[in-house]
Amino acid sequence: MNNINEPISILKKYYGYDDFREGQESVINTILEGNDCLAIMPTGAGKSICYQIPALMFDGITIVISPLISLMQDQVKALKSAQIEACYINSYLTDLEIAKVFADVSAGKYKIMYVSPERLDNVKFWEYCRSLNISMVTVDEAHCLSQWGQDFRPSYLRISEFVKRLPKRPVVSGFTATATAAVKNDIIKRLELINPQITSTGYDRTNLYYRVEATTKKEKYIVDYILQHQNQAGIIYCATRKNVEKIYEALIKADINATMYHAGLSNSNRKKNQDDFIYDRKDIIVATNAFGMGIDKSNVRFVIHYNMPQSIENYYQEAGRAGRDGEEAECTLLFSSQDIVINKFLLENKDFSNVSHEDVELVKHNDSLRLKSMIEYCQTTSCLRDYILTYFGENKKGDCNKCGNCSREYKVADMKEQAKWVINCVAETKGSYGINVVIKTLRGARSSKLIDIGAVNYKSYGRLKDETEVNLRTLINQMICDGLLVQTDSKYSVLRMGNIDRLKQAEPYNVKQCKSVKKKAPSNNIKDKKDETLFELLRKLRLRLAKEEGMPPYIVFSDKTLVDMVNKCPKTIDEFLDVSGVGQAKAEKYGDEFIGAIVEYSRNSSKNMNLHENDC
Repeated sequence: MNNINEPISILKKYYGYDDFREGQESVINTILEGNDCLAIMPTGAGKSICYQIPALMFDGITIVISPLISLMQDQVKALKSAQIEACYINSYLTDLEIAKVFADVSAGKYKIMYVSPERLDNVKFWEYCRSLNISMVTVDEAHCLSQWGQDFRPSYLRISEFVKRLPKRPVVSGFTATATAAVKNDIIKRLELINPQITSTGYDRTNLYYRVEATTKKEKYIVDYILQHQNQAGIIYCATRKNVEKIYEALIKADINATMYHAGLSNSNRKKNQDDFIYDRKDIIVATNAFGMGIDKSNVRFVIHYNMPQSIENYYQEAGRAGRDGEEAECTLLFSSQDIVINKFLLENKDFSNVSHEDVELVKHNDSLRLKSMIEYCQTTSCLRDYILTYFGENKKGDCNKCGNCSREYKVADMKEQAKWVINCVAETKGSYGINVVIKTLRGARSSKLIDIGAVNYKSYGRLKDETEVNLRTLINQMICDGLLVQTDSKYSVLRMGNIDRLKQAEPYNVKQCKSVKKKAPSNNIKDKKDETLFELLRKLRLRLAKEEGMPPYIVFSDKTLVDMVNKCPKTIDEFLDVSGVGQAKAEKYGDEFIGAIVEYSRNSSKNMNLHENDC
C-alpha cells in the first residue's frame, strides 16, 4: 500500500483516479522538488491536479491567481466536495468576510487560496501575505501575461512584483491550455521563472471531432442539430449580442431548453443564466466569448460557433469547453464570408485603453496575423486537426479520420477555365466587391444589387451558371491561398487581382471539391440501450443530490464517472471505489445512494427479463 503522503495515494484518496494523466506526475514532482515550472496542457488534461496535490503536501499555503470569480468559486466547491479545505478572496466578499478568511488562513485551516490578479493592487493584501508561509504561487490561464496572446490582461503583470516582495521566494508555477512559442517565452520572462521545467503534453484532444460548415443558413443548421442531440449540454458562440439574442429566440421558438449570456445583460441575469446552464437546468447556452473562461462544466457534448472566432487560440479554447470529461464531443464552426467582415470590424474597434501607446501597433499586427490563420482554417480542405496542431508548433500527423474534412470524400477537378472567368469577373468589378457579388455574378443571379452596379452587363455574368455556389466558393478560396486573387484586410473585404501567371501555364488548375460526406459513426461508451436507461437514472439521482447541496451536478460526478458506474455496476463500497473518479470522500458521501440505485435497477431488470421469458 502506498504511503498517503505520496502523490499517487493523494490522487486516489481525494480525486478517485488510479493513474496520472500524461504530464501530471512530471509537473507535480518538479514542484515538490522546489523548482519553477510552466505547464502547457489542453483543456481537460487535469492542470489543476498538478498544483493542488503539491499544495496539499507543502507545509505552507498555495496562492492561486485565477482570472475569473466563477472559476475560483467552482474550484473551491469541487475541492470542498472532495474534503479538501480551500478558500477564495474576491470582490463579492465583504471586508468582514475577507477578514474571516485571513484569520482562518493564518490559523492553518486552508492549504489553497484563490485570488484574482486585481487583488494584487490591494495594499492590505500585500501586507497580509508577507506574514504568511507561502509555499507556492500558481498562475492559472498564464497566457493572459503575454501581449502576443489572445487574452492579454495588464493586471497579470503585477504578479512578478508581488512574488519579489515576499520575504521568502516561493515556487512559481504557470498553467495554460494554449501558448505559441512567442507566448511561452513571454510568460517565462514576465513571471521571471527561474530555470523552469517546461511541460507541454500536446494539443491533440483526441475525443473532439472538429468540423467546419460553409453555410448561410446557420440558424436552421443550429436548430436542426440541437433537435438531433436532445438532452445534451451544448454551447453556441456568437460574435455579437444581436446574434446571441437572434439564435436564443430561434431556439425558444423551437421549444429548446436554452438560455443566453452576453455583456448587455444585467449582472444578476448573467449570473442566473450561467447557473441555469452549469446546474443542468438549461441544456443550451447561447453566448458571446464573454462566457466560458474558467467554466469547469465537464459534460458539454458539443460547441457550435455561429461566427468564426478571431484566432485559432480563441477557437481552440472555446471549442475545448466540450468534452472536458474525456468523452466524445463535437466542435462545429459555421463559416461565411460575412464572418470576416464582422471580425475585422470588431478588431478595428478593439479597446486599447489598458495597452501602452507603443504596444498598440504590435497588438494590432498580431491580431491581424491570428485572424488570417483563422480564415485559412475555415477555408482549408486538409485535415482540421492537423491544421490546429501545426499552428501550435506540433508536427503533422496526417489525416486523423476524425474531423469534418477527413470525413469528406473529395474529387480533384481541373477548374482552369472557371478560374479564368473568376479573374475576368474580378477585373470587371475593378476590385470593388467581395466574394458574394463575384459568385452571384458568375452564376447569373437576378438581384437588385447586381442590376444597380451593372454586373448584369458584365461579360462574365452567368458564365458559370452550372457551377454550385459551394464549388465556386471553394475555387475562389483556393485562388486566394495560391495568390491568384487577393482578399483585402479592409472593413468590407473585396477581391482584387493577384499574380495570375500560374493560369497562363499549360498545366491544369486542380481544385479539391467535396464529393460526399462519410457518415461519422457515433461513439458511445454505454454498452446497450438497457445501460442507457441506467445512465439516465443515475443522472437524475446526481441532479437531485446536486440540488440538495447547491452545487453543479458535474462536481458530484462527471458523465465519464457515471458511464464507468454503468459499465461496472458496483454492488459494494469497495467496488464503488474502483469506479474512475470516485475518491474516499465521495464514496462515503454518495456511495450508498448510487449503489442502492444500481442494485434496485438490476433487480427490476432481472424481474422484467424473467417475466418476458415466461410470456414466451
